[in-house]
Amino acid sequence: MRKRKKRAEVAPVVDSLPAMVGGVGEAQPVRRNDSTVAFGNRVKLRYKKLADARRDYDWQTDAELVRLDAATPLDISYTRYLIDFTYQLSYAATHRRFFAIETMDGRHIGNCSYYNVDEERKEAEVGIMIGDRAYWGQGYGTDALTAFARYLFLEVGLERLYLKTLDWNERAQKSFRKCGFRQCGHLYKNGYSFIIMELTRREWLERQGAR
Repeated sequence: MRKRKKRAEVAPVVDSLPAMVGGVGEAQPVRRNDSTVAFGNRVKLRYKKLADARRDYDWQTDAELVRLDAATPLDISYTRYLIDFTYQLSYAATHRRFFAIETMDGRHIGNCSYYNVDEERKEAEVGIMIGDRAYWGQGYGTDALTAFARYLFLEVGLERLYLKTLDWNERAQKSFRKCGFRQCGHLYKNGYSFIIMELTRREWLERQGAR
């Protein structure tokens, strides 16, 4: 019997979001909308679009990049990936929201997302990745996460954000601390050791007032 290959989880475009996120459920049809949702000093965040597929595929099949996320390279063809990607541009899963990270001149350099939403607690897990190595170590990730946190607190209405990062990834941890995240725990999963970091809306507001 032939082993079925894992279906790609790709980054879908999403519709305009209400003050609070919807619950987890079946994929829902969304309107095409490629507008920007947030601006940083060096980057902007926008909804996903079909033109992102090639870069997203390259990043998800890059062993060095996926290692930073404690994952393995994607093992499907680009043709199969593109089919999944195109479908999810029209039907976005409600449990996870993806956005593209662009430079101010429109170059797609990475992605960010929020997921595992707890509507009662108004909290969610966040993830971020700068896939274009030309933009590593220059503050683009920090700027993107800062803009993303502002969007999630002020526009989406969340009260707490948290993330996990591999315990040896000191560069990522340094960036997250610059954005206001602080360590709040550890997680051991599938042979990997993660550090859990969090940022609350109250802490974020206090940081804004101190500037």
